[in-house]
Amino acid sequence: MFDQLKQLKQLKELQDKLSQEKIEIEKEGVRLIMNGKMEVEEIYLNPKLEKEKQEKIIKECFNEGIKKIQMSAAKMFQF
Repeated sequence: MFDQLKQLKQLKELQDKLSQEKIEIEKEGVRLIMNGKMEVEEIYLNPKLEKEKQEKIIKECFNEGIKKIQMSAAKMFQF
């Protein structure tokens, strides 16, 4: 039982550490910032780009950000 409590404590510490991470992705002047909980914190647009192009870039940045957070989480949970 104490081993389970110890593991839960370690898991909570890893979750806290991951939630403090920030991921920033920038493409063609469009920038997206996400935290380790996969929440979008900020989006900066490039007014020189057309709306459709910005939408495509935001989607790409979001997907890349999720992948980076997942990779970071995987590295942390390998203990």
